[in-house]
Amino acid sequence: MNWLRHGGIAAFIVRRLLLGLLVLFLVSILVFVATQALGDPVKAILGRDATPDKVAALHKTLHLDQSVLGQYLSWVSGLLHGDLGTSLAAQVPVTDLLSDRLVNSAVLVFCAAFVSIPLSIALGSWAALRREKVFDNVSSNLMLVLAALPEFVVAVLLVILFATTVWHVLPAISTIQPGQRPWDVPEVLILPTATLVIAVAPYVARIMRASMVEVLESDYVEMARLKGMPERTVLIRHALPNAIGPVFQVIAINLAYLAGGVVVVESVFNYTGIGKALQSAVVNQDLPVVQALAMLIAAIYVVLNLLADIATILVTPRLRTRL
Repeated sequence: MNWLRHGGIAAFIVRRLLLGLLVLFLVSILVFVATQALGDPVKAILGRDATPDKVAALHKTLHLDQSVLGQYLSWVSGLLHGDLGTSLAAQVPVTDLLSDRLVNSAVLVFCAAFVSIPLSIALGSWAALRREKVFDNVSSNLMLVLAALPEFVVAVLLVILFATTVWHVLPAISTIQPGQRPWDVPEVLILPTATLVIAVAPYVARIMRASMVEVLESDYVEMARLKGMPERTVLIRHALPNAIGPVFQVIAINLAYLAGGVVVVESVFNYTGIGKALQSAVVNQDLPVVQALAMLIAAIYVVLNLLADIATILVTPRLRTRL
């Protein structure tokens, strides 16, 4: 196994993949234990009709009469085979229940990432270039204020400004009808996307500014300036590639946050995605849906962090030499 220690980028990726699988295994245990603590889903399904005979029969039908270990092994085995189980509330396969919602949420997250990442990198870079000047002071204070605002506050403010009290130019809720796709009604994406952008961009912009300030004070950037290169060329060709490496980690964390943060935003805007599905599943004690979505979000975190690590190494020569 020495090649795993001294095998370069390939060995590093293998090590991170193994670590990611270990993390997902531990997360699966935590998710299973946490969902068991929600209570007996059979009683929630039957309601007032929960007689002992009916409870016992439904327990057997849903395989809830097995031991806790047996239920866990059965669930994990299903995950490994692509079977997420059957929704206890809707009585349909979880994959069928979530497929359209996953598409809706993926479109929303993609739009937010597509806007927020280039915007935050540009803002952070320009603020570093104009350090201690008006733009830097104003943008830094504004980013700090926006970072302190919870998502639901931002969402309500945007609704007040653009959908109700001040201007009525956008829909206050972003309902997508069955059979529709988000791109069929693009106006419903604007306010949720803006909310997520405001929630994510300040963090990335502030880290980008700090990283860029450090790079702009380095010797090789000073040498480029002494050669007479325009400041814009120095920023784009020399400073930006070296400053963006540490920011990849922050971008990955914030993209993963978008996957989980849609829960609040989708609830506020009544957007039909995995956030609303998770909220309904918790209320209805629909354990298979809760478990599937929790594992999905955990997997997104693991994959994005792996990609961020690889990207950081690829753009940072001194890190590649240490592998």
